[in-house]
Amino acid sequence: MKKKLKFPSDFLWGAATSAHQVEGNNHNDWSEWEKKNAKRLAKEAKSYWQSWQQEKFPEMFNPQNYISGQACNHYNRYEEDFNIAKSLSHNAHRFSIEWSRIEPEEGKFDEKEIEHYRKVIKALKQRNIEPFVTLWHWTNPIWLSKIGGPENKKFSLYFSRYAKFVVEHLGDSVNFWVTLNEPTSVIFDSYIIGKWLPRKKNLLSMLKVYKNLAQAHNYTYDDIHKIFPKAQVGYANTLAFYEPRNKNSVLDKIAVKIAKYFGNEKFLNLTKSKHDFLTVQYYFHNRLKFPGRVKNENKKISDLGWEIYPEGIYHVIKGLQKYNLPIYITENGLADADDSRRAEFIKDHLYWIHKVIQEGADVKGYFYWSLLDNFEWDKGFWPRFGLVEIDYQTMGRKIRPSALEYAKICESNELEK
Repeated sequence: MKKKLKFPSDFLWGAATSAHQVEGNNHNDWSEWEKKNAKRLAKEAKSYWQSWQQEKFPEMFNPQNYISGQACNHYNRYEEDFNIAKSLSHNAHRFSIEWSRIEPEEGKFDEKEIEHYRKVIKALKQRNIEPFVTLWHWTNPIWLSKIGGPENKKFSLYFSRYAKFVVEHLGDSVNFWVTLNEPTSVIFDSYIIGKWLPRKKNLLSMLKVYKNLAQAHNYTYDDIHKIFPKAQVGYANTLAFYEPRNKNSVLDKIAVKIAKYFGNEKFLNLTKSKHDFLTVQYYFHNRLKFPGRVKNENKKISDLGWEIYPEGIYHVIKGLQKYNLPIYITENGLADADDSRRAEFIKDHLYWIHKVIQEGADVKGYFYWSLLDNFEWDKGFWPRFGLVEIDYQTMGRKIRPSALEYAKICESNELEK
């Protein structure tokens, strides 16, 4: 017989998006990089992805797959998309503001664009959906990119100036601010393995970016609290569950310790006490074999080949309990084009989240990634993460069956398991 697992009465249920991935027609460092790298990415797909992925998603060989273009046209269709979220019983939504729209030229702020985001927030509030506003989801204005982006020592000053402008104009309608999205993803993918812009493998650059992004968060945390003392401020932290491939291997344990420090802990240490809440963005379980090779069992995987390992979210949250702060799951999702695994994925992760809540963790909300299918950065459009399927030819929206299963949980505030 199934059990009904109740969640806290004030629990927030929703989904997340990011500006560049859904809005369409952005002009920033990523949109420029896409144009220069689309042909290369399409060509390299043959050697990068496995044969079953190539057969299932032949669009990966089309350079246009890697150009964000109009994306989901969410910029113009946000009210329609929020109506869908409301129909799915979401009571919270996380989205990001596009810096390049707000400050297209250094020091010149666009009042029309800030008004657009005011309307976006108003549309959420009218539907009784709590906005979680992210100020930086990886993209930078062209002018900033030309002087080094987050590697520039003045990045934190530029960012806090932009953030302050946004908060001054919109903060009266926002309770929750997320300063930065997954800073360690950018640090790793851009400056350690060098696959994202600026494709720069450089240890010194990596350390600079760690410092500059942490400083940007710290400055912005203080600024927001000066303007709105009661605001809740944090940053979105991608946290993998690491464990040794061989539990008896000292070397494998060392590999885990290093990975946990640079992946999960260092940025948290650099930002110290400047968090009103902590976040979890959980996608990866990594069994590490020294010096750092991932050796997972991969009994279940997503369309991207990522292992599905729900228990990992329990261990990640357990590791945060020592901070005695509220915790929000600001992203958790999978690429699943035929929607055969998504409902089970959500329920299995929520089972472990409920378990850790019962053990004292103050988890206060869950945001599935993503509300809509979207543009997945260097992978383009073929990975399908959405609760809502997007037809990129017609821009039609279609609610997936898994979204309806998740809606039952959101509406009842309980999981049958």
